[in-house]
Amino acid sequence: MKAGNLVKHRMSDEPRVGVVVDIIQKKVWRTSVHGRKVDWTKVKPEPHAVILFPHNSGTINIHTCELEVVSEV
Repeated sequence: MKAGNLVKHRMSDEPRVGVVVDIIQKKVWRTSVHGRKVDWTKVKPEPHAVILFPHNSGTINIHTCELEVVSEV
């Protein structure tokens, strides 16, 4: 996945397509795996896409594993 690709969210009921603006790294704390007490030193950053959807007023960040590429640049 890279900037310029068209993507859709895998879990969405509506097949809305957005464009990838950027790929960033963010840390995700999963309470089911790591427990309730947050310790950011225990997790590594994971890739997230900055997506611009036509129905939003700005961009949103979505974990890349939750996205499906519709069209590549």
